[in-house]
Amino acid sequence: MSAVKTVGVIGLGAIGMGTAKSLLRGGIETYGCDVRHEALDAFAAAGGKTVATAADLGRVAQVVIVMVVNGEQAREALFGKAGLATTMPRGGIVISAVTMAPQDAVDIGERLKAQGLRMIDAPSSGGAARAEQGKTKFMASGDPADIEAVKDVFAATAEHVYRVGDAIGQGSTVKTVHQLMAGVHIAVGMEALALGIRLGVDPKLVYEVVTGCAGNSWMFENRAPRVLAGDCTPVSAVDIFVKDLGLALDAARALRFPLPICAAAHQQYLAASGAGYGKEDDSSVIKVYRDLAKIALPKGPNPGK
Repeated sequence: MSAVKTVGVIGLGAIGMGTAKSLLRGGIETYGCDVRHEALDAFAAAGGKTVATAADLGRVAQVVIVMVVNGEQAREALFGKAGLATTMPRGGIVISAVTMAPQDAVDIGERLKAQGLRMIDAPSSGGAARAEQGKTKFMASGDPADIEAVKDVFAATAEHVYRVGDAIGQGSTVKTVHQLMAGVHIAVGMEALALGIRLGVDPKLVYEVVTGCAGNSWMFENRAPRVLAGDCTPVSAVDIFVKDLGLALDAARALRFPLPICAAAHQQYLAASGAGYGKEDDSSVIKVYRDLAKIALPKGPNPGK
């Protein structure tokens, strides 16, 4: 395939929107697709083109990046009544940036292949801000020739592309391992911040000390400011980690492999979701401790429940 001229993005959430805008800045004609009209309007305002359905994308784009929440949504976007695969010409490339079970990625890849389409299994990491800057990191697996064919797409959107294997499913496997650590880091970071508050320490001081010393993690440094600002606007929601840590636990269970720390963190996300915080930012897992210990969290513009 020659240089990619037109790309579609399915899913204009926090990460998908940043990715789509980065493609525009890279000089690539970009179409966005989302079920939310406000997302389509926002992308159009940024200079992008929009379509109503994934099937419409298949009529205009050589390459389509799928950035939806899970495997179920990916299947609907690709194979549903108005799915991409119903219209995309043979030889088209689907880049799946969806965090899903490795076997789901394998199954989707096989179904696309049967329809003459190619797939790159490339879950992403980096958050909304880095997506906006074109500095997402992808864990890509698939045919090396297919990955080479979309190098312009990755050049516009990625700080780094980790080549983790030639088989579909390997990218999703690496992302599952990564999400175990990311989810645990958020949960333990919020636990530490809550403990500091309960002990009477200014949470801003906790943040300053931890981020300047050995206990820091990228997730704590990124998420704690949301708590300090009292802003639960979801950049990545609690329910995302209910799903993602669930994927890690499912994979380990099949191997009879213990994940006690992952399981404990998963319970905290489940507790937060069950208490009604599932759609809030994942830093809202701290509210489990607020509810149990009756601590006061900082107030802000969108404190949530």
